[in-house]
Amino acid sequence: MRIEIPEKKKFVFEMSIPIRWGDMDAMGHLNNGTYFRYLETARIDWIRSLGIDPAPGGEGMVIVNAFCNFYRQIEYPGDVLLKMYVSDPARTTFESWATMARAEAPEVICAAGGATTIWVDFPKQKALPLPDWLRAVVSE
Repeated sequence: MRIEIPEKKKFVFEMSIPIRWGDMDAMGHLNNGTYFRYLETARIDWIRSLGIDPAPGGEGMVIVNAFCNFYRQIEYPGDVLLKMYVSDPARTTFESWATMARAEAPEVICAAGGATTIWVDFPKQKALPLPDWLRAVVSE
């Protein structure tokens, strides 16, 4: 099943990740699991860019689902350009999306993925309403 990134979304973050030799699989292209690591890195670096560090003793983001569509193989060497977007804020959740392209060809999307992101109280393991500051960031 292919999940499409919506037309209506808000660009929030961009980063480049160097492809490491160890990120390859036996077929000579980026291992499928590595795409999810790159998506995770983009989400964490984005939230840290907002001044929030992951805090297991407090509040923060977790994902409740994740997906990735693979369009073109990515191979070593090079850098992957990730562009992150957000949409659809609800009471406790919002959607996060990212596209992945080779840095030297940013217009050619090699993969796209996303996740439903929920704001939680980590010690209580309970969903909380999105903080007002975060709601403002993820709203159009």
